[in-house]
Amino acid sequence: MTGADPGRTGTRSLQTAWQALIDSGGLIYLGLVVLMVVFAFASPVFLSAENFANIGRQTTLVSIIAVGMALVIISGEFDLSVGSVMALAGVFAALAMKEFGHSWMVGGLVALATGAFVGMVNGVITVKLKMPSFLITLGSLSIARGIALLVTGTRPVNILSDDYIMIFGEGHLAGIPVPIVWTIVAAIGGVVLLHFTTFGRKIYATGGNTTAARYSGINTDFVKVITLTLTGMLAGLAAMVLTARSHAARPDAGVGIELDVIAAVILGGAALGGGTGTIVGALVGSLIIGVLNNGLNLVGVDPSLQLAVKGLIIWSAIALSKKRKR
Repeated sequence: MTGADPGRTGTRSLQTAWQALIDSGGLIYLGLVVLMVVFAFASPVFLSAENFANIGRQTTLVSIIAVGMALVIISGEFDLSVGSVMALAGVFAALAMKEFGHSWMVGGLVALATGAFVGMVNGVITVKLKMPSFLITLGSLSIARGIALLVTGTRPVNILSDDYIMIFGEGHLAGIPVPIVWTIVAAIGGVVLLHFTTFGRKIYATGGNTTAARYSGINTDFVKVITLTLTGMLAGLAAMVLTARSHAARPDAGVGIELDVIAAVILGGAALGGGTGTIVGALVGSLIIGVLNNGLNLVGVDPSLQLAVKGLIIWSAIALSKKRKR
């Protein structure tokens, strides 16, 4: 009787370990560590506390929206309109504050309401027409951007509320910049909703097998409308952070951010077909993109090449998504 080939056995063991690393989501943490080590050697500035604070601030917009996008993708849908919704919410917030005494509360409520409304419309149209949300939100991307450009005459709207600027953009809470604080608030809300509520289980069930979820009594249309609404609302929150930091609302803000957000969620372990993923994973995916952008800037990589590298990252994320066992 011939014994097993040690070489073949070792290869199978490595393949099994590699697949287990992919399935467990551990590969994303390994990738983050590798990136940080590479950039630490490439730039002496990378490991400084000031640079880490910069990375935290630079990733807040993607991270906040990624919380909502994770819910949408896990439910089996997509939202391509988040960048335009962020611009529209910021513009409406700035215009509302000009009309109501520069009240930060009015600005915040209008931004959240605008984002939630567009997200709800996306969801209702998606489920009523039984069309892919990919196509519906592609249309919303253009509509929201067009409205933002129309109502502003393509010009930025200045924000003069010091309270708004401090609360959402430039203030600190216990020494932590408020954009990071709002990211933490969004993340905690997403984790609680997705992992500690019945509705969170319904999101996983809807994305995992919509037909089976419907037969088990889950209103899958309602689940999809709510996840898209929440994503729009979080785009509104991101708009508040962005406009407060820049002291103005720009109708052309957020172009292309939806690609970073989707890449972050897929990198973080969500499957393209829905049913799997976590909020923490989405945040780690966002951090990887932030570290990549920051590191490439520090070492002086041409911005055009950075776009190409980001495209390769998205390809890699899709490939890993396909390799994950459902």
